[in-house]
Amino acid sequence: MGKIAVHEFISLDGVIEAPAWTFEYGFDPKMGEAIAGLMGGAILLGRRTFEEFAPAWSGRTAEDDPGAPFMNDSPKYVVSATLESADWNNSTILGPYNAEAIQALKDRIDGNIYVSGSGTLVRSMLADGLVDELHLFVYPLALGTGDRLFPDGGVSVKLALERSEAYDNGVLHLTYRPARIAPAAIR
Repeated sequence: MGKIAVHEFISLDGVIEAPAWTFEYGFDPKMGEAIAGLMGGAILLGRRTFEEFAPAWSGRTAEDDPGAPFMNDSPKYVVSATLESADWNNSTILGPYNAEAIQALKDRIDGNIYVSGSGTLVRSMLADGLVDELHLFVYPLALGTGDRLFPDGGVSVKLALERSEAYDNGVLHLTYRPARIAPAAIR
């Protein structure tokens, strides 16, 4: 059975949208090692992220980026109600978001199911308890505006910090798992 491991670049105020703002911080090699550790059996993406990743990754080689073989060769599953074709190597459209379909994917995939970006998909999976690990790479800036991972009016999600790591570029990697709330003591 697979586990869903989500990776997000996020600002201090929770913005995950269009993370070009990360470029000025550089990319600490230890961040690359941490992200590589999340990659496993398959990739799961929302439509917008898939449409951004396909042209960006499909032409890259291992010489360009060590993650290129994983991104290009792994099975990719796309959650979309509107996408009609997915021409990027080994891509399958799952259809509109359906928690049971995502759980069925977890049941049949061995290893990690890697999710990057895909905010709408991630919010839905968090609400449905499908995310096994949430990896936030927190950048030391507040953007003020933009699409947030946890927007006002969103669902309540309880998480437990499993580990943290600080990088030389000022980024903090926080790893969360779903919180397991102990039942109340019987009186």
